[in-house]
Amino acid sequence: MKQKLAIVLIIAAVAGVAEAARVRVVHTRPRARATVTVVTGFPLRRTLPAVVVRGPVVRVAPRVYLSPVAFGAVVVTSLPAVNARTWTGAEELERGDGWTDLTMDVDRRGSRLVLEIDKGPAQLSFAEVVFENGETQVVDFDDRVHTQGIYSLLDFANGRKVDHVRVVASAAAKTTEIRIHLV
Repeated sequence: MKQKLAIVLIIAAVAGVAEAARVRVVHTRPRARATVTVVTGFPLRRTLPAVVVRGPVVRVAPRVYLSPVAFGAVVVTSLPAVNARTWTGAEELERGDGWTDLTMDVDRRGSRLVLEIDKGPAQLSFAEVVFENGETQVVDFDDRVHTQGIYSLLDFANGRKVDHVRVVASAAAKTTEIRIHLV
């Protein structure tokens, strides 16, 4: 009797391992693609890519665009201390998604934004920084690929409340992580 019980338990254990080892493929619907949406006055004049849209609905819409800033790819040697950062947002991009339009809800006050590219290079089109009063600063990356690193994105020395940051980017590797830090 004990031998039969032991055999039954061994068979059950082997069947459980076989069940656990089985790979299940889940087919999901491809993410919907849309053209980048911009409002009247958007300062960049080029064809914008079709994107996968991610992010929350925003509180403040761009009201007036400030003169665009060309991204200078100024490398920052290290991230500001954790206690100096008032907010950090991150999004992971996958090469298979192509261009992605990500919006990060900030709703905090600070004096500069730092861009961190991690896990692989990223191709960036533009970043749109919308302040609480609707003034919007566009940083133009000109669809260039930037390597992993920490970059100065935008300085606003007097300190301002940032409502949200929108970035249009694509992973130039299998996966890439984009982080924005408000200091």
